[in-house]
Amino acid sequence: MTKNSRAFYSVPYVLWLGLFVLAPMLLILYQSFFDITGSLTFANYATYFSSGNYLRMTMNSFLYAFIITLVTFLISYPTALFLSRTQHKQLWLSLIILPTWINLLLKAYAFIGLFSQSGTVNQFLGFMGISPQQILFTDFSFIFVAAYIELPFMILPIFNSIEELNPSLIVASEDLGATRMQTLTRVIFPLTMSGVRSGFQAVFIPSLSLFMLTRLIGGNRVITLGTAVEQHFLVTQNWGMGSTIGVILIISMIAIMSLTSDKKKKGRGAK
Repeated sequence: MTKNSRAFYSVPYVLWLGLFVLAPMLLILYQSFFDITGSLTFANYATYFSSGNYLRMTMNSFLYAFIITLVTFLISYPTALFLSRTQHKQLWLSLIILPTWINLLLKAYAFIGLFSQSGTVNQFLGFMGISPQQILFTDFSFIFVAAYIELPFMILPIFNSIEELNPSLIVASEDLGATRMQTLTRVIFPLTMSGVRSGFQAVFIPSLSLFMLTRLIGGNRVITLGTAVEQHFLVTQNWGMGSTIGVILIISMIAIMSLTSDKKKKGRGAK
């Protein structure tokens, strides 16, 4: 392929990147330097870094994102390992992917029906002789639903990395006397870290800016930066402050992607 043809075929990608990625980010950055009256100011950033509320929201966002990612990983890795050793893999993968086709709002309302005081879970508890429990509007319900929604995005990259693993390496490990646990921890897991990193990025980064689930499932008990952005844009109409928080989120996401990227591949590419 010639340079001219490569340049021609890259035009749609460059246009898409410019119009739907770079342009919105630049607009958010530009808007962050204006206050609610439309005056140019740096006060939004000063307010963010000097306010205990915003810093607490930041800590909450990272904490909840980490817990959601950890829970998702602990479920996804054994699941991906099990799927890689079963028949009809594509069928099972399709069943895992299927929930992603359902609208997020519909899934949230479905869980409201399950976890409410008169919902299916409490009806089952009542049948077992246990009094109704407050499940909805708790940290547990928020983390549970968020982890359920993000689960396929962790399973798929881990499954793909396990599938790409050379089976002879596992056989060699067992032939050398390693137990199954030793083979898992010293051979399989280190060699599938690329999938784990991809899954971490795919789950942690979106979890930082969740806002719909914090309202519908968390009942505003869970306050994150995503909730603050929604409030500033839709309620207080302070687009400048909302954009400032958006800039902080974008910088955080870029930093996370940089920290979790495969540095070995970069080093080999540079050579």
